[in-house]
Amino acid sequence: MPLSDTPSTPAVIRSRRVVLPDGERPADVLVQDGRIAQVAAHGSLLAGDRHLTDLGDTALLPGLVDTHVHVNEPGRTEWEGFATATRAGAAGGVTTIVDMPLNSVPPTTTPAGLEAKRKTAEGQAWVDLGFWGGAVPGNTGDLAALHEAGVFGFKSFLAPSGVDEFPHLATQEDLESALAEQARLGALAIIHAEDPAVLDAAPQQPGVHYRDFLASRPDDAEAAAVARLLDTARRTGTRVHILHVSSAAVLPLLRQAREDGVQVTAETCPHYLTLTAEEVPDGDTAFKCCPPIRSESNRDALWAALAAGEFAAVVSDHSPSTPDLKLLRRYGGSGDFAAAWGGIASLQVGLPAVWTEARRRGHTLADVVRWMASGPAALVGLTGTKGAIAPGYDADLVAFDPDADFAVHAEQLHHRNPVTPYAGRTLTGAVRTTWLRGRAVDTAGEPFGRQITRP
Repeated sequence: MPLSDTPSTPAVIRSRRVVLPDGERPADVLVQDGRIAQVAAHGSLLAGDRHLTDLGDTALLPGLVDTHVHVNEPGRTEWEGFATATRAGAAGGVTTIVDMPLNSVPPTTTPAGLEAKRKTAEGQAWVDLGFWGGAVPGNTGDLAALHEAGVFGFKSFLAPSGVDEFPHLATQEDLESALAEQARLGALAIIHAEDPAVLDAAPQQPGVHYRDFLASRPDDAEAAAVARLLDTARRTGTRVHILHVSSAAVLPLLRQAREDGVQVTAETCPHYLTLTAEEVPDGDTAFKCCPPIRSESNRDALWAALAAGEFAAVVSDHSPSTPDLKLLRRYGGSGDFAAAWGGIASLQVGLPAVWTEARRRGHTLADVVRWMASGPAALVGLTGTKGAIAPGYDADLVAFDPDADFAVHAEQLHHRNPVTPYAGRTLTGAVRTTWLRGRAVDTAGEPFGRQITRP
């Protein structure tokens, strides 16, 4: 019998592979009133008046927490929207997302922009949904109100964002002002760190060859931006988080900063851990993102850092657009990497993509849960409610078959446009059921996700 759709009805979910905070083991999980009431020995909780789901050897994971998702609605709903993005998340085992402050119109840089997001998202979310604010030149005076309204922190770019309504912090004065105000508020500053001067000096060769695009976004661009950011954070006392680290060149800088007492964390993404520059076909702009997918040896260095605990989270940076903006050849586009929109669409396949590569490298499901559930939950202050199977937490759960292989068909994914670099790949690990606060999510049914705020 499936878990009940009535949250007040007690339910037991049983598996021989429950991934708990202290490791994987057989267990029974009691769910009541949308929360985990008890974790008990396997087979010890009798059904009685409770609904019982026995997963056998299918693993039970906590729902993933993805703190880096570009929903783009309102304003660019043809790129992605709350309904399509959250359905994709639920289908991929993601039960909580935090939406980025761009590429929507208006962006989430003012209280009015945040309210527009919240009104638009109402009744459309298949998973729980929070919001980042944005820190841009000229909006320092809005940050306190956004913080009070419950955003999880503030995103900034150190290089042009790609959209005019979300300008980057172009001067040192801009950066100092934004970080100083966030330090005063006790807010988390999350930063897209590429240096515009390094980018401007790099060779800019348009065309279909991925190697030319990669040369235009060199490792030095990330390293220079991170170095400047860390120096500013050191002076202002701001807690900073480096988004979507693609280059291993920044890792020594992060290590030294932590030794120096700088409050800094970093994340990386499934595409940097599973894809390599050597395998990107010329003209296949589904692979374009900024910063870019780099070499196989760089990927190995990112995995070593991940295994050593140097990344706080692995999150999607799901940033889709319409096929025409990607200039995809199969849609009649030019395949020009320089001109195509940069962004990876992967929200639904992030878990199996990471698990496929993690298992090959000898990692466990407990590792993946730490990287993709408990880690990002801790980053945004949701420890205690999200990201773990433990008493008192929301009953956000995922039945995951770690041995099932499947081929990715872009047109069968739930995000709005059928574009992803994973199309045609065979991945290992299939999400069988996702539960949000104890209720099975039916992507063909009615959404019941809630909007959440910073604790």
